Amino acid sequence: MRRKSAALSLSLIYTALIVYASLFPFAGWRYQGILPWAFLTASFPRYWSGFDVAINIAGYIPFGCLLALSALRGGYIRHAIVVPCVLAILFSLTMEMLQTYLPARIPSREDWLLNSLGASLGAIITVWLARWGMIVRWSAWRSRWFVEHAHGGLVLLALWPIALLFPPPVPFGLGHVLDRLEDVLAMGLIDTPFMDWLPLHSSFLDPEPMTPGTQLICVALGLLVPCLLAYCIIPRAVKRIIFALLLIVAGVAMTVVSATLSWGPAHAWSWLDLPVQIGIGLAVLLALGMALIPSGISHPLLLLLMGIYLSMVNQAPADPYLAQTLQAWEQGRFIRFHGLAQWLGWLWPYAALFFVVTLQWQRDSGHWGHLEDAQEK
Repeated sequence: MRRKSAALSLSLIYTALIVYASLFPFAGWRYQGILPWAFLTASFPRYWSGFDVAINIAGYIPFGCLLALSALRGGYIRHAIVVPCVLAILFSLTMEMLQTYLPARIPSREDWLLNSLGASLGAIITVWLARWGMIVRWSAWRSRWFVEHAHGGLVLLALWPIALLFPPPVPFGLGHVLDRLEDVLAMGLIDTPFMDWLPLHSSFLDPEPMTPGTQLICVALGLLVPCLLAYCIIPRAVKRIIFALLLIVAGVAMTVVSATLSWGPAHAWSWLDLPVQIGIGLAVLLALGMALIPSGISHPLLLLLMGIYLSMVNQAPADPYLAQTLQAWEQGRFIRFHGLAQWLGWLWPYAALFFVVTLQWQRDSGHWGHLEDAQEK
């Protein structure tokens, strides 16, 4: 029996992320006189680290899990291991072959084999868990905690901690795209009469530093927005509180990981100054208080706070150490994650806006308001 699940959506998103991580920076495509499958017979690399082995296996385990889970939820139980493994092996092989045409990337037989191993492990683990009834228990737990049409929100909530990996201009400040959008427009309109039509061009050349009070509010909203998104799909107050606290802990933990990757373990907590600490505390208090609001109010409230949040984030000046951080991410071992995490950080709030607007439209149309009312009772 086929069931609605977030697994297929997550599989497609994860596929796109792997493509981005594998082919970034997408520049200089050309035939270099090497057959795309020549790497399969290349000699064993001289330099190989445990990090390379771990990241190539770990990066494909979720991919195999999601493919297998999609097959299980789609009713293809017999092929839940074989088909995902074959698809992942062929997909990884394609990514390595395409790297042959990118001067900045080096195809690797070892990467392909480790990716295939990771995906196979993920598929096997998922099917094993399904046979032990874990998938059924997850479905039952999800039906108790979330409304029926929650898979889009669950996807966004799962991606939110990953989006925090790329260092934002202010802690938890996702969606900082205005200055980059302006740069793209300026490049396209240069030497044209329309260049003077850019009203933000002069005001964003040298933005004022954030005051501690503004930073405090921005941090609080950055944590409160995903909590309110969760409230849109969780009807009961107690479960909202538990989930919100877990979200905030996950956000803080991922910010620590981001700081560690960017500046080293000695600076893992350097971002946690007094305004940020107060902002986190304020977010916790607001999340606890807002857990009691009806579902019908959480949607417009989230849209309102999201608008304020994005306005504040896009007025934040660039981190003075951002250029050094970008160099470390782009040229170091994090080249696979640079573009991936950056795009997630840019687009996550706008995807959340789209989801909430769609959710509100469905509610106004009466598609599932009766279900929410039934679950809240």
